Amino acid sequence: MTQIPSKAQILEWVSDNPDANSKRDIAKAFGIKGAARIELKRLLKELESEGHLERRRRHYLDAEALPPVTVLELLAPDGSGDLFARPLEWSGTGPMPRILYAPLKADPALARGDRFLGRLIPVVGEDHQYQARLIRRITASANRITGIFRKDSEGGRILPIDKGQDKEWRVRADATLDAQNGELVQAEQIGPRHRMGLPQARVIERLGDPSAPRTVSLIAIHQHGIPDEFPQKAIDEAEAATPAPLKGRDDLRPLPLVTIDPSDARDHDDAVAAFVEEDGGATIWVAIADVAHYVRPGSALDREAWNRGNSTYFPDRVVPMLPEALSADLCSLHEGVDRAVIAVEMRLDAQGNKTSHRFHRGVMNSRASLAYEQAQAGADGHPDAQTEPLMEEVIRPLWHAYALLKAARERRQPLELDLPERRIELTPEGRVKAVAFRERLDAHRLIEEFMVLANVAAAEELIRRKRPLLFRVHEEPSLDKMDALREVAQASGFTLAKGQVLHTSHLNRLLAQAEGSDFDELINLSTLRSMTQAYYHPENYGHFGLSLKSYAHFTSPIRRYADLVVHRALISAHHWGKDGLTDDALERLPETAIHISETERRSMAAERDTTDRYLAAFLADRVGTEMSGRISGVQKFGAFVKLDETGADGLLPIRAIGQEYFHFDPEARTLVGSDTGLEIGIGQRVLVRLAEALPLTGGLTLDLLELEGATLPRGPAKPRRGGPGRMAVKSRLAEIKRATKRRRKK
Repeated sequence: MTQIPSKAQILEWVSDNPDANSKRDIAKAFGIKGAARIELKRLLKELESEGHLERRRRHYLDAEALPPVTVLELLAPDGSGDLFARPLEWSGTGPMPRILYAPLKADPALARGDRFLGRLIPVVGEDHQYQARLIRRITASANRITGIFRKDSEGGRILPIDKGQDKEWRVRADATLDAQNGELVQAEQIGPRHRMGLPQARVIERLGDPSAPRTVSLIAIHQHGIPDEFPQKAIDEAEAATPAPLKGRDDLRPLPLVTIDPSDARDHDDAVAAFVEEDGGATIWVAIADVAHYVRPGSALDREAWNRGNSTYFPDRVVPMLPEALSADLCSLHEGVDRAVIAVEMRLDAQGNKTSHRFHRGVMNSRASLAYEQAQAGADGHPDAQTEPLMEEVIRPLWHAYALLKAARERRQPLELDLPERRIELTPEGRVKAVAFRERLDAHRLIEEFMVLANVAAAEELIRRKRPLLFRVHEEPSLDKMDALREVAQASGFTLAKGQVLHTSHLNRLLAQAEGSDFDELINLSTLRSMTQAYYHPENYGHFGLSLKSYAHFTSPIRRYADLVVHRALISAHHWGKDGLTDDALERLPETAIHISETERRSMAAERDTTDRYLAAFLADRVGTEMSGRISGVQKFGAFVKLDETGADGLLPIRAIGQEYFHFDPEARTLVGSDTGLEIGIGQRVLVRLAEALPLTGGLTLDLLELEGATLPRGPAKPRRGGPGRMAVKSRLAEIKRATKRRRKK
């Protein structure tokens, strides 16, 4: 008679033979034949019902173990900078096994949330149970949602806070993570998304009360997956760092270097100085914090800086690329303190052309930490107690050099966009106090021109030395985008030449036409939208917007990883030490370029969403108020209006425009009334009523009251009981058209 194995024997065999675990394999292993298979089947069903085994198709798996090949999701780096992954399916009763992801050199880079098929290798004697090798990447970051959890008898639903999502998500009772009603949560999709019914999700993180102060930026941080907690090992490395030794560095302390930053700046990563030369030219010095000395290749600090790519700035907080011990201390060029720097000395002729440059790895001591307003007041002849002693040695030479650079800039003709920058002012509790526009001073422009020149020098130096680097690339706009800009210009009464090689000077002529007119901001904004997005690349494709052949980012290594790469390239090129670009980093330059371009876009989106939410919160108690603005975009579902007072963008749904049907003309980018023939297009002045302001999504909905100073015609152009007659509608339509023409002529 065939001996039937015990449950313990079956479990032991399944665990030892993960690749051969079907019922047939088990029967063969124990020599079970004929009728005895019925008893084996019964035992396997009992083990399955008891949770010891899991049946997948025709195979049985140890429920407390993972299959040798499984789908995994990459997690954020841990405190040591190591990458771990979690299995998407886990049915065991014990804790989920820890899986260390061990990529090979040839493997593509994976980001947090990426899903991949991995081969698992059991590990003994470590703090993890498996090591995973990449077989293939399946998808980028899982489909995630941030929203408000609404509890119900079946579990709950999530109301999305994204502007682009209006469909709720269903959450089963066993997937709520004990989220409370009204709580802000982050969830991810589970299972396929069907056309019918609500998509399914599971809560993966509870974020707390959505109405709490300073939650606005927290929403964006989680929504866009921005890392906001440093691994402990990175923090330990930063706090253990000590000032760089002076030995082997050029002594730049006699130079009258100063920092000029916003009045509330916590870190100072660049310092400037200038000297007037006898021929009317100038020598400019730009000194940048030597971050590469502290952030060594392959360290936990370096891995986390690469992971973040850049710092992200919100009205109420900063998510820095480096821990505060570096960003606000050792790498910050504080007044009166010796600091390690990489500096560039640049010689200008009397016309403002750079004739030479030379790089130094040195130590400096800042004469003063000035605010933009202070430096500007000194240049304008109104120095304060701090700037008075600096006038002859610092302020006047700086402004002399700026005048030269300004003249060179006018000849070079970079794109002269002039868009006001909004500033969200918060109360100590985190509520919006005011929305203002930042003042643009010559002091701001001076620092910008000095930094541009230093960036050019860095790119030219590395090209001359034939060293790999990351360029800052900005390609010229596409023909389609130029055609769209041309239509906006024509609708506003201006011209943009066609049929010639595009130069920034052509766009500057358009901007000059609009300057001071009612269409000034619209043309600037439309020109900006027509541009391609700048990015990083190991190949040099030039910078269209700045009208430069070669450009790299060198001046902000505290907050941009691209600048740190350029610093390391300069270190290697000048043989300044062993903390330059490693062979591994050189191999990864293309991957690094793609990654940090993506993190930059991620930060921009998070910052933009946060500003929109703060603006919506600021306007929430003004629902019903009439506001003036200008149509800034037209789509088939309605028009976008930029409000004058705050610069906020609101949606004018097509249902809120009029009672007639409006046809969207994609070529002219207008909405045309089917009965009245009324055209609504970009650039028209409007008076609107704020109908809805949603702080959680940042959405503003408007009702149209007036177009070009005239009330909007309602209904079809024929007599209608209780409504305007045909002549009244025609009269108002003609009034609108005349008003539009008058504004264009101005």
